Amino acid sequence: MSLMNTLGQNWLGNVPMKLLAGPVLIIMILSMMILPLPPFALDMFFTFNIALAIMVLLVSMFTSKPLDFAAFPAVLLFTTLLRLSLNVASTRVVLMEGNEGGDAAGKVIEAFGEFLIGGNFAVGLVVFLILVVINFMVITKGAGRIAEVGARFTLDSMPGKQMAIDADLNAGLIGEEDAKQRRAEIAQESDFYGSMDGASKFVRGDAVAGLIIMVVNLIGGLLIGMMQYDMAFGAAARTYTLLTIGDGLVAQIPALVISTAAGVTVSRVNTEQDVGQQMMGQLFNNPHVLILSACVMGLLGLVPGMPNFVFLLFSVALGALAWWMIRQRENKLAEEVVNKQPVTTPDVPEASWDDVQLVDTLGLEVGHRLIPLVDHRQDGELLGRIKSVRKKFAQEVGFLPPVVHIRDNLELGPNQYVITLKGVEVGRAEAYPGKWLAIDPGQVSGHLEGAPTQDPAFGLPAVWIDGSQREQAQIYGYTVVDAGTVVATHLNHLLHEHAGDMLGRHETQQLLDKLGEDNKALVEDVVPKLVSLTVLQRLLQNLLEEEVSIRDLRTILDTLAEHATAQSDVHDLTSVVRMALGRAITQQWFPGNSELHVIGLDANLEQVLGQAMNGGGAIEPGLADTLMQQTEAGLARQEALGEPPVLVVTPSLRPLLARFLRRRLRHLVVMSQAEIPDDRTIRVTTLIGGVDER
Repeated sequence: MSLMNTLGQNWLGNVPMKLLAGPVLIIMILSMMILPLPPFALDMFFTFNIALAIMVLLVSMFTSKPLDFAAFPAVLLFTTLLRLSLNVASTRVVLMEGNEGGDAAGKVIEAFGEFLIGGNFAVGLVVFLILVVINFMVITKGAGRIAEVGARFTLDSMPGKQMAIDADLNAGLIGEEDAKQRRAEIAQESDFYGSMDGASKFVRGDAVAGLIIMVVNLIGGLLIGMMQYDMAFGAAARTYTLLTIGDGLVAQIPALVISTAAGVTVSRVNTEQDVGQQMMGQLFNNPHVLILSACVMGLLGLVPGMPNFVFLLFSVALGALAWWMIRQRENKLAEEVVNKQPVTTPDVPEASWDDVQLVDTLGLEVGHRLIPLVDHRQDGELLGRIKSVRKKFAQEVGFLPPVVHIRDNLELGPNQYVITLKGVEVGRAEAYPGKWLAIDPGQVSGHLEGAPTQDPAFGLPAVWIDGSQREQAQIYGYTVVDAGTVVATHLNHLLHEHAGDMLGRHETQQLLDKLGEDNKALVEDVVPKLVSLTVLQRLLQNLLEEEVSIRDLRTILDTLAEHATAQSDVHDLTSVVRMALGRAITQQWFPGNSELHVIGLDANLEQVLGQAMNGGGAIEPGLADTLMQQTEAGLARQEALGEPPVLVVTPSLRPLLARFLRRRLRHLVVMSQAEIPDDRTIRVTTLIGGVDER
């Protein structure tokens, strides 16, 4: 025994008390169904049950979104078990000791029974039944239906929400941790509504159990009182009706409160406000509504036979509230006018060098309706996303892009924005704050009502929709993003497309300085001894124009150190550097160790192009048109197969075809056979100039 006691003490000593609270509470609740409780204990537990119900209702009112009260389904189960246990315990006392009087089951039951009955047992019974019907047919049934529909739509919208998270992650708008957190929130939301759908059945079952317990107490009490205690029918009816209604009321009032809390929790709309703020802010926000309501109430108050004083009192109150709201708005507008700086006409100074405005490398101009997206005083969400785009670009491409200078432009449309590079427009589109862009990835299952457009980044068909259609669009398979994400994704796409134009001498020198922190000797041996800073800049620009990352600057300088003495042409050096970076280039387009499915050239076409190279590097116009048409067709076939748009040719043809084909086919990647590692297998899935291999 001493060993068992010692083990028990050690085990309990290592378990936190908060972990034992739940099991102990459940055991206590279930024990009340079996163990007899004295009237005083029933008073304590009934009072605790009422206090607990009020706390649950207040918590549900002050939460801003359902997941803030994620424990509600479990709380609903525990409170239902507590009420049923108290019903069982009180039924035992009523039937065994009800002959002793109205306080046999405690003061709480007696007080509630006398308060509701008020001397008339028939009226008290009817009122109690009405309370049960309200709880069972109205509140509980409605809350259960909302929870059921919410669970269904939450599960249906999960794939669309996951695609939206993946789109934000791929665009660099969020990090891995943010993506994990958002996925966890989606899973929790699904679990919550699913649990609420089942937990709502507890309350309905509780209401049915309350009716059955009432009938048992009433009929059983009459039979026991008359047959066992020889009470007169009137005395037995008076005593047991009082106890039955009091017992049922003590249980049904907390049940009604809990049902109301369940309805509040599942019927709210996700905002940053709680239910009280939403109701007050939206019901009493428009003074015109209050004025019209006051007029209607005043007209009803003038009808003969109506309670004129009451209707006219409410009419005056609503009118006074509307007048006060209008005055508040006028005072606020007046303060804004006073606070504005007076417009003065200063003396025009002489022109100076300060008036010379240099061109911004990267610029974003927005129409006046897009200003809130980029105004830090209004917590413009686009500012943070642009920072994330620049950071992700630097991590992937290998250099820090210039700062994006943002300004408003009244010459643009209210929802237009323009992205400029060195003062020249490179992108223009429209965005609608407060609306969502539903992008069709090609496999949607329904049609949406809205303003049709195209995704500005990739040209996919899309529709601008209202927020109310967001979940429906996700269910149909659309990728749904907000206006800030549209602009940020467009900017990210243009940064990658024009990466070579953004790399200047200053950025090149900063790259060398950063590499020189750990490889100072390598930098000094190559620049400017073997190649100049200008040549290195041009070589890096060539790589960026063909979407090759320059993060591995050490390999680039190592290659130049080996070959710069024998070759001086920047294009020849670019080809040599590409071969050195071949494994990274291959991995970029063909992750893992799988087989490389590429586009190839027919042998006869390759021979003709090789002869053109030997003849001076110019392609005959007719051959050029045919080559371009066949390449476009082959690229379309390759994309239809879901394979990367990669064309593999011989090393001698790669520079010529890369410069010629990428003029019109910007997303085509031209690689040479020498850039592909020896341990990777190539399979030609699309053939240009011949019959496709399958």
